[in-house]
Amino acid sequence: MSDVEYRLSDQLTVTNDGAVRIVTLNRPESLNAVSPQLQQSLVAVWSQIAADREARAVVLTGAGKAFSAGGDLDNFLLQHEDVERRRASLRNARRLADEMIGFHLPVVAAVNGPAVGLGATLAVLSDIVVMSEKSYLADTHVLVGLVAGDGGAAFWPLLTGLLRAKEMLLLGSRVSPEEAKSLGLANRVVPAEDLMTESLELAKRLAALPPQAIQDTKRSLNIHLKTAMNTVLDFSLATESESFGTPEVAAAVAKIRAKKRDQQT
Repeated sequence: MSDVEYRLSDQLTVTNDGAVRIVTLNRPESLNAVSPQLQQSLVAVWSQIAADREARAVVLTGAGKAFSAGGDLDNFLLQHEDVERRRASLRNARRLADEMIGFHLPVVAAVNGPAVGLGATLAVLSDIVVMSEKSYLADTHVLVGLVAGDGGAAFWPLLTGLLRAKEMLLLGSRVSPEEAKSLGLANRVVPAEDLMTESLELAKRLAALPPQAIQDTKRSLNIHLKTAMNTVLDFSLATESESFGTPEVAAAVAKIRAKKRDQQT
């Protein structure tokens, strides 16, 4: 049993299964949309697991019906109005990518439901992606007037090829599990009831292999991701910040606010 005490928001939980740490996004009522608190915990969790000497692999999943719906809508509205809040969020997005890419243990993403925007980035930055038949991936930034800045433009082309990534990101289209597998965005597709069993089995297989060999092989492979992070990601995050000031985002904000008012009446 690990004696590491994880210092995280209750919006992100870590549980143990032998040498495997199960990291669960825990905002099921909001489809695990990434609030500022959850984003900060997602940045912090990797170094905390790294300090756990008994950990050998990680399963990353979401509570409830979704893996993660991406950015939190309330925070999106606040970022539109508050430049400093926006910059802080984008800095944390950069830190999150850095932490995941630099994390030394293998990570299996158990994609239990929709993985959208930043949620899709969390999945594809994992080392093995297992998708439920009830899930899908999407990067829908462009549909609300934003640049696909927090990972799609940087990392999807490495997995799918440039033309396919352009089609999906420029249209903001939904990618089914089978399509994700055929494109290289996922490794396996399983029935929903088998998702955690298969993901844990994979993680335990990885955990049982020689740790230095596993960790440094991952480190070597992730040089590709690190190169994209240090070039494309920095540019796309900067342009995403700029896109918050466009008329299209203002229109999207107005539409969201009107919908929220209608729901309250």
